[in-house]
Amino acid sequence: MVPAWAGAVAAAPRQGPAMTEHKHLKRLVRDRMARTGESYTTARRQLLTAAAREHAPALPPGLVPGYELFGGGQHRLSALAVHLLRQAGAPFTEAMVAGLGGGIGFMYAVFEYKGWPPLMTIVAQHHPEPWLPAVLGRLGIKYTEEHNTASKPALAALHRALDDGRPVYCTVDLTALPWHAGELAHSETPYEVVVAGRQDGTIYLDDTSIVPLAIPEADFASAWARHKKGRHHRIVLTSVPTTVDLPAAIRDAIATTTAHLTGPVLGHSFDSNFGFSGMAKLATQLRDTRTKAGWAKRFGSPVDFFHGVRRLYECLELQFTAPGATRPLYADFLDEAAPVLGAPALTEAAALFRASGAAWSRLATRAAEATAGLGAYTELCEERLLFLLTRGRDAVAEVQALSAKIAELTAEPDVDTALFAELADLVDAAREHEERAVALLSPEAHPQ
Repeated sequence: MVPAWAGAVAAAPRQGPAMTEHKHLKRLVRDRMARTGESYTTARRQLLTAAAREHAPALPPGLVPGYELFGGGQHRLSALAVHLLRQAGAPFTEAMVAGLGGGIGFMYAVFEYKGWPPLMTIVAQHHPEPWLPAVLGRLGIKYTEEHNTASKPALAALHRALDDGRPVYCTVDLTALPWHAGELAHSETPYEVVVAGRQDGTIYLDDTSIVPLAIPEADFASAWARHKKGRHHRIVLTSVPTTVDLPAAIRDAIATTTAHLTGPVLGHSFDSNFGFSGMAKLATQLRDTRTKAGWAKRFGSPVDFFHGVRRLYECLELQFTAPGATRPLYADFLDEAAPVLGAPALTEAAALFRASGAAWSRLATRAAEATAGLGAYTELCEERLLFLLTRGRDAVAEVQALSAKIAELTAEPDVDTALFAELADLVDAAREHEERAVALLSPEAHPQ
């Protein structure tokens, strides 16, 4: 069961009495925004998660002992790490885990795939360092990391870990998970889930839903094998130290975050796409009306325009990020870290990152408002997220139907290339806040 307003939104958010319930939810969201200063997306997700957890069904048999939380949170990878650490006896907040994973980053690129519109991607979380190993390494938590080319030994290793009471963090092909069917994604993009148990040929996953997502073992094995670069990749925690040097872990994480915002990251020419350089590149290409790399030409046709602005919304609010380009969550980390390090300057930096997050959310909102089709798109995205959050595998049919509707929203929108200059100004505003914040994250601001 979910609360009446949440159930009504999921069932028919734009019809009759359900519309009243939908408006009630919006009022609750805006009330929370006024109290907390959160963005609409953040406040809505918090409310839905809390309500869904309150009415969640009992957990199924077959889960490893102590794995009791699923889904939720602002940042999916950090939430998974929190659940793994909690099961291992090392509880940390989502904000702390997000910061220890590297926190924020910025990578901007446009990829061309045959038969697809230009695929613009922004990764607003720290990138490309793998998330969970970064968290575990800084905390001194030991783990095993393995691959297999064949499914049989991989599944045998998975069974051994689960039978030993250890959940398994696995990399899969997102497009092979039925509750993600129809989402705009490429099979080469790594997607991590936690296998939290098994029972009678069924695997239980921790992913987006606040309930375990059930999938037949054969279907999971297929998804696990289809991500070719990470075939059968898995991580299992093996031991947790009795004490953790949290100040050292925080200092190291902050140093990595600031280094990757200011560059270099990879040590070759693609570094121009990262950090502040990547932000400047995005702003330049948004304003560029002459070259083929500029948004006016690259995303100037109706369908390409639709996909370009749609991706801005997705990348800054939904995918590989927390809402507001992960900046508000990182600000929470800095607020939590400030007393640990005795560094009040981190609180000042947190305020600047919240201002930056507001700019990124405003940019995402303007992208979502850019065409009539995108207005419907955001409603459909929120409806799909609600189904994933509250019903998971049971809502596969509804999720796939919504994904199909989303895919249809490419009918001749008005191409407003003047919008690109406005978006570029918001990119510059966010970057300026972050440059000031990074100056406060120097070692002098948090001395040992």
